[in-house]
Formats: sequence, C-alpha cells, structure tokens
Amino acid sequence: MSEDLETFVIFFKALADANRLKIVGLLARQPQSVEELAANLGVSSATVSHHLQRLQAADLVEARVRQYYNVYALRPMVMQTMLERLLAGEHLATVAPLVQPNAYAARVLDEYFIHGKLRALPSPIQKREIVLRHIAETFEPGKRYTEKRVHEMLKMFHSDWATLRAELVRLKWLAHADGVYTRTARVE
Repeated sequence: MSEDLETFVIFFKALADANRLKIVGLLARQPQSVEELAANLGVSSATVSHHLQRLQAADLVEARVRQYYNVYALRPMVMQTMLERLLAGEHLATVAPLVQPNAYAARVLDEYFIHGKLRALPSPIQKREIVLRHIAETFEPGKRYTEKRVHEMLKMFHSDWATLRAELVRLKWLAHADGVYTRTARVE
C-alpha cells in the first residue's frame, strides 16, 4: 500500500464514526479530558479512550498532561493539511497507481466480443460507447475510407454494419462527406 493511500485510509477511518466526529467537534471548541468527553457524549470513559486512540493514530488529536490526567486537544493544522492534500488532487491520483484504469472497458469488450466478433450491440449507453470506441479505433485518424471499405471493415465485427456505421457517424467518430468517411482525430 502506498504511503499516501495508507495515510488517507487512517484519516478517513478515524473520522468514519459518529462518536469520533462528535469528539472532534467537542475538541474543536476546547481541549477536554476523557472524563469530560465521556460525560458530554453520554458514553463510558473506556469508549472515549478507544476513540481517542483512533484519532491519535491519525494524528488528529494530541494529549497534554495536566496534573494527574491527560487533556486532549484537536490538531486543526493536521486536518487542514489533509484536506488541502485531498483538494490538490495529485495526492489522490497517487493512491491508485496499480489499478487498471481501463478495467471496466476491458470487461465490457470481453463480454460483447467473441474472437473479435461483436455478439450484439449493447443497450446500455456506457457499454455501447465502449464497444463503438473500440470499433472506431480500427480506423486511422484522418485517413479517407470509401463507403465500400467502411462496410467491409464493419462487417468484420458484426453483420449489421449499417447500424454500426450510423452509430459511429452519430457519435461523430466517423465523418461522412461525398461518399468518403474519415475518422475524427480523437475518439472520446
């Protein structure tokens, strides 16, 4: 697990409990002891201690010794720094480096293609566009194709080449003018 991912998991787990969020809210007002927090929340001191351990593991609270007991205080700068990291975006992108970004598309293509042949054109729009994008990518951008050549290429995928062609034109992935087709520069 990457360091950023582990940090985010600890942070979100620490806040993923109603009592811990209440403790954070109480500590945002003022530092408090375990006993004060327990009384304010109506739970046992042991429960508060458990929640404080989770919050300390995420570095969200700190303990300060006051006479014979600890007083806990919120560390607002840690929360602010974490939120800034989340909003910056680049840290979020680093938490999924091993995830296959096109796994869903690959699964859809495996589902609808058998040995390169299209079983059927999917009804759900998202799946349909994945299939059509795959087909459109067989055409070279900017290259001119005769209508006959387009039909031949589309027949390799499915017998209903007319529907495939119409869909590719509708999505503006194939442009048609004077009996000649060209694939647009970018298929999105």
